[in-house]
Amino acid sequence: HANIHHANALTIDWGEVVNATQLNYIIGNPPFLGKNFRSKEQSDAQQSVFFDVKNWKSLDFVASWFYKAALFIENTVIDVAFVSTNSITMGEQVSALWQPILDRGITLHFAHRTFSWHNDAKGKAAVHCVIIGFGQQAQASKWLFDYPNLKAAPIAIKVGNINPYLIDAPDVVVTNRTKPLSSIPAMDYGNKPVDGGFLFLTAVERTELLTNNPEVTPWIRPVLGAREFLNGGERYCLWLADSSAKQRRELMQTPEIKRRIEGVRDMRLASTKKQTRELAESAWLFGEIRHPETGAYILVPRVSSERRPYVPMGFFDNETIATDATQMIPNAGLYEFGILTSQLHMDWMRTVAGRLKSDYRYSAKLVYNNFPWPKVTDTQRQHIETLAQAVLDARQQEVDKDASTTLADLYDP
Repeated sequence: HANIHHANALTIDWGEVVNATQLNYIIGNPPFLGKNFRSKEQSDAQQSVFFDVKNWKSLDFVASWFYKAALFIENTVIDVAFVSTNSITMGEQVSALWQPILDRGITLHFAHRTFSWHNDAKGKAAVHCVIIGFGQQAQASKWLFDYPNLKAAPIAIKVGNINPYLIDAPDVVVTNRTKPLSSIPAMDYGNKPVDGGFLFLTAVERTELLTNNPEVTPWIRPVLGAREFLNGGERYCLWLADSSAKQRRELMQTPEIKRRIEGVRDMRLASTKKQTRELAESAWLFGEIRHPETGAYILVPRVSSERRPYVPMGFFDNETIATDATQMIPNAGLYEFGILTSQLHMDWMRTVAGRLKSDYRYSAKLVYNNFPWPKVTDTQRQHIETLAQAVLDARQQEVDKDASTTLADLYDP
């Protein structure tokens, strides 16, 4: 007979609906909702499920059903299978959700890796999904279903183990680290403007400003976000980090500079955030400055297309300002560039990185700081540096042939 309950599945006790001893399977398609789109009611429900999990706020709403089921099936023979967005098998969500589940003696029995799921709703984009089966009972055979492309029929692969990244490997999950595992240069965010756009100039605006006010030339610097780095295009910024109070008073005599700095001040004062309003006192500066005072740095875009086999990276001297759409590695050289742009590192990045839609999100705390750097001899190190230089030379040759060539062109598969 039908036994239908209309209730909030996260706040109701499932044992009141059906006794766990009467169940063999729990299957379902819980609602997909990003962590930033929860209503207060949904957040409260999610918090009640993750009562003993510290960083539950980083988890998408769908994760709640996985954890609720894991709690419910303890000491039972119940198998569970849910459909989910693939976000719970990537990035910081893996440790937040799956470590507590693994700690309860639960293992993954089968999984469909990422596939594209379209529905018939008008204007609905395809969702990238996974299906994960799990339980407490040991399984003699475990299966991964791999999709060579997102819409193809899956290939079944018999495996020894399925870990939360949906690969045949031990149950190891990667957590955020504030410092690198190895003794390598630290990676940091680029500089965050918080300026309402007033500190930035197009190539035309720069030319106009310097034609009329050549004395401000030292204070206008080239600036790069991920978009300019990958796709080309000139952008400049007003960079007064090294200016004295006297120099700023002189600069404020230039009407265009004055207009821009006052624009930043007004924008920050109008903010609802106390921290941003406090930044209005230094309206001539980027909101957060992490720029190296000397030397070169490697620039890494924080988001890069999943179509590229390699995330493009590049060297810049400290004359070029990097925005917070990028990461910077000051004091890194050819050896670091060679390792980071290798297939080895890219495979690591693809496994542990989070995604923006399906594009790679390169994170310092997750990808860079956890990467197990190889131990190399001096000869191996020199060989890697030679290969790294060859990559830079090959890129430069293409640009020399056609100055409009971008890294997006060069790294297009």
